[in-house]
Amino acid sequence: MYTSPVDDILFTLNHIAGLDGDASVDADIVEAVIWEAGRFCDATIAPAAARGDKEGSKLANGEVRSPTGWPEIYRAWAAAGWNGLAAPMEAGGQGLPHRLQIAAMEIWNGGSMAFALAPMLTAGAAEALAAHGSDALKARFLPKMVSGEWTGTMNLTEPHAGSDLGTLRTRAERRDDGTYRIFGQKIYITWGEHDFTDNIVHLVLARLADAPEGTRGISLFLVPKFIVNEDETLGARNDLFCHSIEEKLGIHASPTCTMIYGDGRFGEEPGAVGYLIGEENRGLACMFTMMNNARLAVGAQGVAMAEAATQGALAYARERRQGKAPGAATASPIIDHPDIARTLLTMKALTQGSRAITYLCAEAVDRAHEAEGDEKRHWQDRAALLTPIAKSFPTDVGVEVASLGIQVHGGMGFVEETGAARLLRDARIAPIYEGTNGIQAIDLVTRKLPLGDGAHVRGLIAELSAIAKAVTSVEGDKGAWGETAARLDKAIGELITATDWLQSELAAGRLAAALAGATAYQRLFGLVLSGVLLAKGAAVVVEDGRQPQRIALARFFAENLLGETAALADAILHGANSLEAARIALN
Repeated sequence: MYTSPVDDILFTLNHIAGLDGDASVDADIVEAVIWEAGRFCDATIAPAAARGDKEGSKLANGEVRSPTGWPEIYRAWAAAGWNGLAAPMEAGGQGLPHRLQIAAMEIWNGGSMAFALAPMLTAGAAEALAAHGSDALKARFLPKMVSGEWTGTMNLTEPHAGSDLGTLRTRAERRDDGTYRIFGQKIYITWGEHDFTDNIVHLVLARLADAPEGTRGISLFLVPKFIVNEDETLGARNDLFCHSIEEKLGIHASPTCTMIYGDGRFGEEPGAVGYLIGEENRGLACMFTMMNNARLAVGAQGVAMAEAATQGALAYARERRQGKAPGAATASPIIDHPDIARTLLTMKALTQGSRAITYLCAEAVDRAHEAEGDEKRHWQDRAALLTPIAKSFPTDVGVEVASLGIQVHGGMGFVEETGAARLLRDARIAPIYEGTNGIQAIDLVTRKLPLGDGAHVRGLIAELSAIAKAVTSVEGDKGAWGETAARLDKAIGELITATDWLQSELAAGRLAAALAGATAYQRLFGLVLSGVLLAKGAAVVVEDGRQPQRIALARFFAENLLGETAALADAILHGANSLEAARIALN
């Protein structure tokens, strides 16, 4: 059974993500929020995860029924105020740092990823509405979304238009009263229909008849399941419905819906009533507010899956006895065997490194929100640079660690009884949705490396170098750090070489060569960030007495996992030509 890792979360928030000593938030509030989130999750959400996976959500007559007890869990969760954690106070939220929101998201996902998807999307939809909606729209919809009384969704994908949104066909028609009518089909709409709340607020991308082609002609509309009257009561059913839900590999309790807009099933005339968010033909920019929020939250999903898998594998390895470990006279717990210990440490190190990256990105979001002028631009660029890494690396790690967790369990991991298989099934979607990790790599190399004419990424790498050098001064004569500093320095050097090469290829117009190494570069960057941030945390002396364990884990990462960076750098610099030549093998 998953137990919220409150101590590790608080340590990372305070000593990696900069909340320790941050005057903008009270330390006691931070601790109280995280402890209470863990208590709620461990008592309510986590125990329902297996049942939710087994029962799944069911569709009948256009209505979705979630697993037994889940609506009650959600309503209790919303009534406790969790949905408004980081939302603005003027909209009924608590105005707490985004770092706390991401930490809480990790906790909810650790309990049940399928459950946590509903509030994750609602938070993103509410942020997009708050940033781009009219005052009238915000007054009517935002408070109930912030409270969790209503949920929100994101409607982008169509059967023929996945990542290439410029080809979408859902259409919008203007009406004389200032509203629009929406017609079309959207697929893969997470929690697009459910029984948690009495209204669902869909954010839908659609195209006007006179719009420019491609992504420049996309508009964003707010389309509620039920029309909201002037007095804020619910009125008529809007002309939209869930046609079907997908049979999926994982996240079974989360309904992934095909949504139909404007076929005349509801309302006096065909067309779902929609309200424009932002400006006509500028909808994609508005939706990216939600997507960037969601990408970081998906990174937290990866951390959560890795954490849950690590906990399960550790518990099993301490109990399961097989064979005699070196030096043992009798059958040993498998954790005593060197290969199992190596596997478990790999899982733990990757998990904690991923958490550090995710929270560091959330800190940049907070700093950008608080700052002004040049400092604001700096933190906006930092958040932009870190977001593709914070989405991709933890989600890849979530799959990798969940798979290792099955391996530790052996045959028991391959059957459903232990829950190890569910974690891998659930984790596998995270590298795919909210922009595949390959798309994140393209974004990182082509859009984020050039920020500030390439100076911003070099500045971040310089900061990482400074942290690595500081580790040297901490080592003293103890020897506990081993070769950590040297390994970090080598890996950072490989990151610098790869960065310089990619920037030179882009400057020379050799886009294909740069993109051939994009995914390897993204992984390389994530590994370096993980290694440096683990070392940074290990150098902090706190009263919990766990510094020796943190140093040991940082050393293990540096000496066992950072070696991959050399191979990645080599592939980045020298892999493009062989990739192009090998295309013949695909014919």
